[in-house]
Amino acid sequence: MSDAISFEEPWARTHQFDPPAIFESLRAERPLARMVYPDGHVGWITSSYELARSVLSDPRFSHSTEIGHFPVTHRGQVMPNHPRIPGMFIHMDPPHHTHYRRMLTGEFTARRAGRLAARAETVAAEQIDAMRAHGSPADLVKHYAKPLSLRILSELVGLPYEEADRYGHAPTLLHDPDADPQEAMTAMGQAAAFFTEVVERRRKEPQDDLISRLIADGQLSDEELCNIVTLLLFAGYETTESALAVGVFALLQHPAQLAALRAEPGKLDAAIEELLRYLTVNQYDTYRTALEDIELGGETVKKGDSVTVSLPAANRDPAKFACPAELDIDRETSGHMAFGFGIHQCLGQNLARVELRAGFSALLGAFPDLGLAVAPEEVPLRLQGSVFAVKSLPVSW
Repeated sequence: MSDAISFEEPWARTHQFDPPAIFESLRAERPLARMVYPDGHVGWITSSYELARSVLSDPRFSHSTEIGHFPVTHRGQVMPNHPRIPGMFIHMDPPHHTHYRRMLTGEFTARRAGRLAARAETVAAEQIDAMRAHGSPADLVKHYAKPLSLRILSELVGLPYEEADRYGHAPTLLHDPDADPQEAMTAMGQAAAFFTEVVERRRKEPQDDLISRLIADGQLSDEELCNIVTLLLFAGYETTESALAVGVFALLQHPAQLAALRAEPGKLDAAIEELLRYLTVNQYDTYRTALEDIELGGETVKKGDSVTVSLPAANRDPAKFACPAELDIDRETSGHMAFGFGIHQCLGQNLARVELRAGFSALLGAFPDLGLAVAPEEVPLRLQGSVFAVKSLPVSW
């Protein structure tokens, strides 16, 4: 169709923290717009908050990989449909999705995550010590955000962090569109083999971790267990690490907001929610496929049509958030969609908030004069890929 945009257009960022400018015009003119997917399918993309919530909450839209059209390529290659992968419930519909998610919900409640707060604070303090030992300047990503996120998630799941060299590189390589494909595949294979080994260890010697509890529950095969571990690591590590690192970068670029937060540390929780909304690091790969003809936004989405939901655009919709392009830690952020919406809303969001609270609090408390060690335009960004990130963030104090 002549009015359909290319799938590449909505990912063309022109500013460090802002979604592509095309969403402004799309939202005003056609918030449900035609888009040509990488495989040639002409589907849709939403840019409004209201339509995003409608699509993600409507059971007539599927998230199964058995149907649908991926809105991005993987290292330039179109991603094909494939059968359900046992345990990989993120791309399943009910009842399969419900079956797996129900087993894990109790592990990620606000109460369970809250019990990890003290441990998260300890880990953050230890990483602050590691930064001090390294000396100024230091890379906040390498020396703080990555190890903080990976350590806490590993402990919850049951992966021995002292062996992180066997699994920690795989998520980064998978999310990086510029990574060498062979290196990424090798890392994925090594991580999968390691997860199988850890499951076997926990069968013999259970510990107080998620893997051991799932084994004791007795409902899952080893294949399902390993795939669930893979999903939790790949969905929860890079996203939280990136939210922390890019969040620090954003605060350093908004000194008045940073000063207000330092003056009133009690605003930290509100500031985290605003940073999640403002940055929305989960930028791609949120799409659904119509199981029947559906009237949406004044258009008819035909059965089999795929609809991409831009979470960054939804979180910048002025119909929901006043002056959405501004970072404002005093704003009312309830209802933001940084963690998605509907039945697939991020399972680990409570844990992510605990990690971010510990991470920001320790960092701002330890380094009152924290600043960038390079010019802002020299900070290397990862603009493509499923997670918006900074590849490194040199800071000094």
